[in-house]
Amino acid sequence: MTTEIPVLLAAVSLFSALQMGYLARRVGLARMTHKVIPPTVTGPPEFERTFRAHQNNVELYPVFLVVLWTSGLLFSEVLAVLGGVVYMVARHMYFNGYVMSTKKRLPGFYLTLGALFCLSVLSTIGILHGILLEYFYKIVSMMVTH
Repeated sequence: MTTEIPVLLAAVSLFSALQMGYLARRVGLARMTHKVIPPTVTGPPEFERTFRAHQNNVELYPVFLVVLWTSGLLFSEVLAVLGGVVYMVARHMYFNGYVMSTKKRLPGFYLTLGALFCLSVLSTIGILHGILLEYFYKIVSMMVTH
């Protein structure tokens, strides 16, 4: 754990937000190309795949941010940032693959799961370490001194 400002975590968060905006723009362009007027979400398969790829990214985004920041603050900022960059690359692969065909989304999907799993493990280790230091160590210290 560190007391320094988590600039790298903030940078990855900002870039991931920009990526989400870029993917939303891709949906808007697909709407124009395929003449799908909001709020309609159905249309040609190409549009529906683009829309669904973006929605899947939106659904996972809060999970990503939680495990990114938890692992970065409580375990290692550098490792969390590395996992965050892998996640962003994976989501880009997923989106582009899904736009082409549903089967082509799978490499990005599996890489996404791997990145989220690693960030979750780092988060869990960081949380357990913090709990052990904060509570277990104090209890043991009190028992030894009495």
